Amino acid sequence: MLIPELPNIIHFAIPFFIITVLIEVILTVKVKMENYEYIDSLTSITMGLGNVFIGLFTKGITFTFFLFIYEYRFFTVPFIWWSWLILLFAEDLVYYWNHRIAHESRLFWASHVVHHSSKKYNLSTALRQTWSGSFYTFIFWTPLALIGFHPVMILMQMSISLLYQYWIHTELIYKLPNWFEAIFNTPSHHRVHHATNPQYLDRNHAGIFIIWDKLFGTFEPEIEKPIYGLVSNINTYNPIKVAFHEWFNMLSDFLFSKTSIINKLKYLIKPPGWKHDGSGKLSTDLRKEWSAKKKR
Repeated sequence: MLIPELPNIIHFAIPFFIITVLIEVILTVKVKMENYEYIDSLTSITMGLGNVFIGLFTKGITFTFFLFIYEYRFFTVPFIWWSWLILLFAEDLVYYWNHRIAHESRLFWASHVVHHSSKKYNLSTALRQTWSGSFYTFIFWTPLALIGFHPVMILMQMSISLLYQYWIHTELIYKLPNWFEAIFNTPSHHRVHHATNPQYLDRNHAGIFIIWDKLFGTFEPEIEKPIYGLVSNINTYNPIKVAFHEWFNMLSDFLFSKTSIINKLKYLIKPPGWKHDGSGKLSTDLRKEWSAKKKR
């Protein structure tokens, strides 16, 4: 099978990221007459640049791993148009479950929390990416290599998904046509995902297609104004703290909690907020409390 040499489209997109962030700044300040928090965006951009730099090494690890798995593939999927169409949906389904589990298991949340740590929501927030996730989250895409998609195809589609999700990080676009909102992930859907309002917690995990959230029961429409950030905000612009604060907290709970080894392991597996003594609150608890108050 002839394997084409595909470009790293994320690197080519960096000038586009810079230009569109600048345009959004101008529209926010000059047209909407609102303040723009430049230091927050600088932190996000720093996180993004760090992610790109680390990716120079981890992409090699990921590609090698996928190549190894690919040797045991069930089929051989060719590089033709219908393969890319199938991969578009297959990769997006994998992304949905990777993203959902990143909110439901603290081991994966430790790296993903970086993306949610800004209390602002703009295009620069899309660039606030993990420095640790690319070392281990690629395991979720293993089934695609087993099915028979070549690692080159998988990595390209992962980049396409990442690029798609860039433009939905904005408040400048309110709603798109109903048919588009029904099928695709949009700024409105993704604002819900970044919000800390109890009814919005752990909702709308979609990458490109919002259909997965509707199918698996995690969809929530944008109704009230989202409040962005974390349930417990870290209140820092230090990139090192942004990148590793949850790793520190998680490992501290794992190593120093006075409980059984089984409970210690649960600090890695259970959702964020879980405590072995029952004192913690999960997003499901916060949603239930909100729902009960709403019914009163």
